[in-house]
Amino acid sequence: MSSFWINVIVVVYVLVALSIIGLVLLQHGKGADMGSGFGGGASGSLFGATGSANFLSRTTAVLATVFFLLSLLLAYLATANRIAPTGGGVMDAVKQQQQQKKTEPAKPAAETPKPAPTESLKDKAVPQ
Repeated sequence: MSSFWINVIVVVYVLVALSIIGLVLLQHGKGADMGSGFGGGASGSLFGATGSANFLSRTTAVLATVFFLLSLLLAYLATANRIAPTGGGVMDAVKQQQQQKKTEPAKPAAETPKPAPTESLKDKAVPQ
C-alpha cells in the first residue's frame, strides 16, 4: 500500500476521533432529562426530547465502529511491515551497526600534513 493511502487513512482516523469527541460532548447525560419535566428546554430541540439523543447516540456508535475498524487496519499495516519496512527497535539498530563495524576491514589512517613552520615573534622586527 502506498504511503499516500496510509496518510489518507490516518487523516480519516483523526477526523473520526475528533467527531466522536464532539458528539460525546454534545450528548446529554442520564440525569439531564429530569429537568425537562419541569419546563426545561430539552423538549423543544430540533429532533424532539428523545429523538436528539437517539440520533446522536446512533451516530456516535457508527463513528466508533469506523474508528475501531481503522484502528485494526492501521495495526495490521504496521505489523505487516507496510508502514515501517525496517523492523526492530533502537537497540536492534545499534547491534546491526556494531556488527557492520566488526566485519569491515580496518582502514589505514590517512597521514595528516604537518603545519608549515611559522616565524617566531622574536625574529620579526616590529615597527615602533
